[in-house]
Amino acid sequence: MSEVVVHPSRGKNEPQLPPCGILLVNPTEARQASQLYGQEGWTRHFLFHSNLHLTQSPPMFWTGPAVGAPMAVICLEKLIALGARRIIVCGWCGSLQQDLGVGDLVLPTSAVSEEGTSVHYPVSGVIESSFRLRQALKDFFAGTGKELREGMVWTTDALYRETREKVVRYGQDGILAVDMEYSALLQVAAFRHVELAAVMMVSDLLWRDPWQPDFQGKEFRKRSQELVADLFRCVGGLSPE
Repeated sequence: MSEVVVHPSRGKNEPQLPPCGILLVNPTEARQASQLYGQEGWTRHFLFHSNLHLTQSPPMFWTGPAVGAPMAVICLEKLIALGARRIIVCGWCGSLQQDLGVGDLVLPTSAVSEEGTSVHYPVSGVIESSFRLRQALKDFFAGTGKELREGMVWTTDALYRETREKVVRYGQDGILAVDMEYSALLQVAAFRHVELAAVMMVSDLLWRDPWQPDFQGKEFRKRSQELVADLFRCVGGLSPE
């Protein structure tokens, strides 16, 4: 394989991150985190056009937003270069299943990739998210009374080219939902030998005709804020090793 030209690295004045942290994909959750976890006890650092905050009590970081596979991967590469080793991704997804409604939570295991970034990170075999992190998430959310639906997702760059045929076909194949980042993040994590898992909140129903979005609804925004708070508590309780 030909040598790459640009390598992710930690600059002289850049922070050393704690091993555990959260990548908040969407601007909505990043704003919520800034309001809740961007002030006392947290330090802020530069990360492209995203926020990067870290604290030592407990030792953890959070970053975001990073919408779309290319930007999310750029951020993840930098996080790893700064010391991240166990990353929880928080994002939205569109449901492909009639029994998966708006506000429900998905715990993706693996992904069908229709984005253009992951092919540049060659990894052999079937790639799944970290079993250890998935179990930690399941244990935590079981204590909150919230169900996590575990299964595969479909990742695509082309938000406006999600066809009815694909929605039906992937849904019949048992794929739970569609997002824009997960397969690429999973591939990079495997390539760089770090642990990664994700929790996604269903924001819209693609199986309905016509498509039904609900990410601007009051109830969805409330559940989104609850998810952010839950993930901060969960990651804060993870062992740094």
